[in-house]
Amino acid sequence: MTDAERTTRERIAERLREGPATASDLAEHFTIPTDVAIDHVRHVAATLDGTDEQVVVAPPECRDCGFDGFDDPANRPSRCPECKSESLEEPTFAIESL
Repeated sequence: MTDAERTTRERIAERLREGPATASDLAEHFTIPTDVAIDHVRHVAATLDGTDEQVVVAPPECRDCGFDGFDDPANRPSRCPECKSESLEEPTFAIESL
């Protein structure tokens, strides 16, 4: 199947099987908004339920204080709840076999 025949979600899943990527990486690679990339990753995660694969998420982390206990690890928070810094690493996504 060529890239033109595959959906964006199928292509994102294939990219995440190759290695970790942030939502910004995916957005740039597939020319889509970052929020849409996150939605696609969430959908890919749901479609992998019951398979031998799963989407793993390295949560966002504050560059200033190291906080990484965000409520939604797949979200891109605007600031750290601990120190209020806006200097945050994005969450990273990958698909791994169980």
